[in-house]
Amino acid sequence: MAHCFQTPRFPRDHQGPSAIGGISPASVSKSRCSEFMHSLTTGIPLPTVIDAVRGLLMKAVQFNEYGGTDVLKIVDIDPPHAGPGEVRIKVQAVGVNPIDWKIRAGYVHDFMPVTFPAGVGSEAAGIIDEVGEGVSGFAVGDVVFGYGRNTLAEQAVPRSWASVPRNMPIEVAGGLPVIVETATRILDHVNLKAGETLLITGAAGGVGSATIQMALHLGAIVIGTASAPKHEYLRSLGAVPTTYEPGLAARVQALAPNGVNAALDLAGAGSVPELVAIVGDASRVVSISDVSAPQHGVVFSAKSLDHPERAFKEAARLYEMGALDLRIEQTFSLGEVANAQAISAAGRVTGKLVITLA
Repeated sequence: MAHCFQTPRFPRDHQGPSAIGGISPASVSKSRCSEFMHSLTTGIPLPTVIDAVRGLLMKAVQFNEYGGTDVLKIVDIDPPHAGPGEVRIKVQAVGVNPIDWKIRAGYVHDFMPVTFPAGVGSEAAGIIDEVGEGVSGFAVGDVVFGYGRNTLAEQAVPRSWASVPRNMPIEVAGGLPVIVETATRILDHVNLKAGETLLITGAAGGVGSATIQMALHLGAIVIGTASAPKHEYLRSLGAVPTTYEPGLAARVQALAPNGVNAALDLAGAGSVPELVAIVGDASRVVSISDVSAPQHGVVFSAKSLDHPERAFKEAARLYEMGALDLRIEQTFSLGEVANAQAISAAGRVTGKLVITLA
């Protein structure tokens, strides 16, 4: 029998007669078409059939071209499945990260290209609903957090994951993976030790918030830059705040008369040369925001840890100890993803933005 949607008579994005109950021909896979047609001929009420087909698909956020937030679409697609050594989760919370809108806008195309249609999201927390062959220590029903690709969907297969502590809200779990992996990676780069002084630019965001707390746990002293309204927040985390304005070196010298041992550039505001001058050793300065950092002998850190789950496990341990927390500035529904990315791109977030799924 010929495929029931073999010859569409309407454009791909048409949502009129070629879409049944909001399900377009393109959203029904060939492997399920015969099942769909069989159901139609059995006398089952059409709404029941539509609900059944919807149950085989999942909602996800995708984009088909680089651009503004208007390119983001919620679509019905086949869910992923857990392969060997993998788990699949029913997603409950997804953190919004600057890299999400940078990928969507095409700003990082040279080193993070995508294939269209492209998914959105790089971290998530949820309940395991499928376990692949060879996975041990995890079972269906376990609550986990981790990161991977295309996590802004009803179901996702994280690349790496760890168990969520029982006392951790799911919104916090959904917003932690990327920032604690990044914080762990950059602190490893500068080899921070107890008693040393660390300077962080752009310290009030998600990565900065996690890095401050993890550095303090290591026994370091932390100075963080942020706009004046965010200084009280930095103090609440245990950091010594200062502003972005010109004269950073003089202000830091007054705050740390014995000098600064390491610096982290999270702001990407062209401060790398000044940070090198303040520290006096380019090997102990790292940037995650300025791709020109290597021109000044500074590492631009973008490659993930080989085993990021160690960062997730450590974050869970610190959370249970009360040594790590995450401020959730705002939560959004799946349908508000464009607004969430726009707020993230404005660069004034304190803590983290999180999208929740029912």
